[in-house]
Amino acid sequence: MSTSMSPNLALNEDVARMRAQGRSVVHLGFGESRLPAFAPLVEQLRAGAHRNAYGPVAGAPDALASLAGYFERRGLPTGPEDVLLGPGSKPLLMALNLVLPGDVLLPRPSWNSYEPQARMAGKRVYGVPIPAECGGIPDPDVLPETIERARRTGGDPRIVVLTLPDNPTGTLAGAGLIERLCRIAEAEDLVVVSDEIYRDVMHRPDAAFLSPAEVSPGRTVVTTGLSKSLALGGWRVGGLRVPPGARGRDLRDRLVAVASDMWSTLSGPMQQVAAYAFGDPPEIRQRLADSARLHGAVARAVHAAAIAAGATCRPPTGAFYVYPDFEPRREALAQRGVTGSPSLARHLLDEHGLAVLAGHHLGDDPGALRFKAATSMLYGDTDEEQEAALAAPDPLALPHVADALTRVAEGLAKLGA
Repeated sequence: MSTSMSPNLALNEDVARMRAQGRSVVHLGFGESRLPAFAPLVEQLRAGAHRNAYGPVAGAPDALASLAGYFERRGLPTGPEDVLLGPGSKPLLMALNLVLPGDVLLPRPSWNSYEPQARMAGKRVYGVPIPAECGGIPDPDVLPETIERARRTGGDPRIVVLTLPDNPTGTLAGAGLIERLCRIAEAEDLVVVSDEIYRDVMHRPDAAFLSPAEVSPGRTVVTTGLSKSLALGGWRVGGLRVPPGARGRDLRDRLVAVASDMWSTLSGPMQQVAAYAFGDPPEIRQRLADSARLHGAVARAVHAAAIAAGATCRPPTGAFYVYPDFEPRREALAQRGVTGSPSLARHLLDEHGLAVLAGHHLGDDPGALRFKAATSMLYGDTDEEQEAALAAPDPLALPHVADALTRVAEGLAKLGA
């Protein structure tokens, strides 16, 4: 079982200490939507301050109805009895690990908390390479072989986790891949856990999105939250949808039992926020659209800088990450002592003041020259700068955003130069 701090949280604290010591660091290592809290959300938080009593474990009726409607509007028929709320999607995912039997299949690379959570629950974890075109999903060409090998060596893989869109690559698995994955899940009797916390951060508003819950509704659990889409990471509001029907109700009952002993209930003020935000009122829809547009513009700029520096990198289409591979610069980097993701991340921080999350923390090969860059950290250091970036027709033209991107581009260009 892992006993060390989550690497992205540890890096975030390291960067804060370095900045307090006077060092200039461009922070690309923490997956936070660096935007101010939206004023109508703050108003709802204030309005909910009187909700100081313990509420229902699964969630208050108004919040559950709102969350059910959220999924319904995204093509997933859902009733309040099919959902529950928690203090962020992270504890909801942990609760799933505690109640679902079997071992876990993960895309490689993937978000750095999936594997530690599974291991804390006593599960074995099997990494499966991602397809060439995107991340967030185990390659369907490799997945059956991985399942067979795991079972042959004493494993019991029964859960497969997807991230749609993906953290760390900023890409989305298309319908064909999702359909193939679901066919494998049906054939192998796998539960699909679809982490869709970035669903409302697709860069194009008309982008196609197929949830595995549409393809395999009887075996897919969906998680979501407000941390990424509405920049509420510190408020901790997460939601989960179980498969409709008897099987889903049984799973929900077991999750509620775990929740009753882990977090009791989502805090009352956050129930108020959830009831409002998951209801998708017009001002929230506009905020989501503006945020997604900003995330896309800056992510594409960092992607272009990585390509110009000689990396290969999947073009980002959702979330706010890029995942460059500097394998084409291996020979030149080796002359500087950079031979894998740990030394690459250290070199970028020490020599160029760029903080990134090394790929090996995400389950990737430590010898690979890959890292995750969280582009959402580049919108400015103050609320005023961040709101200006959100409102600007061209955020890349703002001096504070342009300066940060220039520094990123210059630092990456020096790799292997």
